[in-house]
Amino acid sequence: MSSDMEKVLAELGEVVQAYQSSVDDYDRENARLLGVNESDLRCLELLLTVGEQSPRQLSAELALTSGSVTAMLGRLEKLDLLVRTPHPIDRRKVVVRLTDAAHKRIYAQVSPLIDDGAATIGVKYDVAQLELVIDFLRTNTAIQERHTERMRATHRGAAQSCAGADQPGTGGDVQAHP
Repeated sequence: MSSDMEKVLAELGEVVQAYQSSVDDYDRENARLLGVNESDLRCLELLLTVGEQSPRQLSAELALTSGSVTAMLGRLEKLDLLVRTPHPIDRRKVVVRLTDAAHKRIYAQVSPLIDDGAATIGVKYDVAQLELVIDFLRTNTAIQERHTERMRATHRGAAQSCAGADQPGTGGDVQAHP
């Protein structure tokens, strides 16, 4: 690899890390202003994007246990940020969606960022450049998701190994993991 490429990749890594930090800071402030935690905020963002989901879908998407999702939904319902309603076809199930009040509060907080981004970026870059940025971000997102799943799988494997340490016939030689 050329030294120019190494330098650019190193700078790109630093810039992406700084961007991720600024997004994390923005999300924490957004969560604070809404009176929720970061997992709750992620749930709200997801519902804002997809409209509605079942608790089971939220559990899978957010990598939370069903008990954690139930507690989260209760908190968000008390804050008038979401509602649980019977599934339109299968009344034994429920779907979760944002309230009108949640839509208004969230958009009031994020629309200045969206408007500023569109105004600033829209005049600085042309369509072809923005398409390249979109491709870069999609590629980077896929890499990020791949490694998030790798870490989850590693953790699941370690947790299963730890559980097996207490089982008869395992020899007990597996160390417990936090």
